[in-house]
Amino acid sequence: MLAGKRILLIIGGGIAAFKALELIRRLREQGATVTPVLTGAAEQFVTPLSASALAARKVYRDLFDLTDEAEMGHIELSRDADLVVVAPATADLMAKMANGLANDLASTLLMATDKRVLIAPAMNVRMWLHPANQRNLAALEGDGILRVGPDEGDMACGEYGPGRMAEPLAIVEAVVDALGDGPLRGRHVLVTSGPTHEPIDPVRYIANRSSGAQGTAIARALAALGADVTFVTGPADVPPPAGVRVVPVRTAAEMLEAVQAALPAEAAIFAAAVADWRVASATTSKLKKDGSGKPPQIEFAENPDILATVAAMKTGRPTLVVGFAAETDDVRSNATAKRQRKGCDWIVANDVSPATGIMGGTENAVTLITGDGAEDWPRMSKDMVASRLAARLAEALGK
Repeated sequence: MLAGKRILLIIGGGIAAFKALELIRRLREQGATVTPVLTGAAEQFVTPLSASALAARKVYRDLFDLTDEAEMGHIELSRDADLVVVAPATADLMAKMANGLANDLASTLLMATDKRVLIAPAMNVRMWLHPANQRNLAALEGDGILRVGPDEGDMACGEYGPGRMAEPLAIVEAVVDALGDGPLRGRHVLVTSGPTHEPIDPVRYIANRSSGAQGTAIARALAALGADVTFVTGPADVPPPAGVRVVPVRTAAEMLEAVQAALPAEAAIFAAAVADWRVASATTSKLKKDGSGKPPQIEFAENPDILATVAAMKTGRPTLVVGFAAETDDVRSNATAKRQRKGCDWIVANDVSPATGIMGGTENAVTLITGDGAEDWPRMSKDMVASRLAARLAEALGK
């Protein structure tokens, strides 16, 4: 089931590390290539020789290995894999991952990877239930990190409860699921997200209020279905998801250029809140008050319409072009008119008036408008909206 798949296995320091040796054997039975990485603490429980013998590969341990790092080894290791597995994922490793720390080889690999990451937590029940650990877990899952376990049962410390690392066969099943052939496997999908910042001068800009949370969730949901996602994002408040190709931009012009460079794609979802206007001639020096009490004269120019440009393409147009409509009144009628005006296939409309709390919040309530009519979805988390939209897209592309 895993023939030809490359697994980077990071082994954390805990009593459950002994299970990692069995995990290596089970992964190799399925045809996977396993490259082990041991933390310093892991070496207190399993030896590099044991891991190397079972993997039939070199074990990596030291961030400052002169031979490996002469070739930027931590970058190569982090990207020359189909999946990164952390087993056991200790409270310490989870905290480093959630907070972006990179002070050893394992944490640096996790920061440098552009591949999906699967963790198998293992720790004392009190540590597992500690609010700090639960906050870190929520942050990791929000970043798109996959998880298997922990199980509930007796622990080496004598306590009972959740915290036991999942058994090796269960982890193998999770690896198979993570690398399995989802309905969008092999399909290239383009997603735009976040705001654009249109400069007025070196310190001021025009922008829309957008956290980028919904676009990020959509990219993550598409990747979970196996899609090859190109994620073009403006300066968002939320970090981009793991396992997708990230293209950062700032202005609408840069976003259009990145979108055109990313095509062809089988579907394109334009969730970015692109500023409609830019300053025609942004100054290179900060605009200052001159004491007259009169505001500076600023000339505006219209930004390119990225959604309409792609929807109107004669050659290379994505099969499915999806736009977003953030409205404050007459949501359905305004969004329906926008779909016709832009020439896109679907519009995802939402009410962003201040009373809804949707703009910048964690929930959304959308209306999906297609050529067949309008469909109101109940208010739900942005992650659930993303999963539902990704499933509908997969269904449409599969027809």
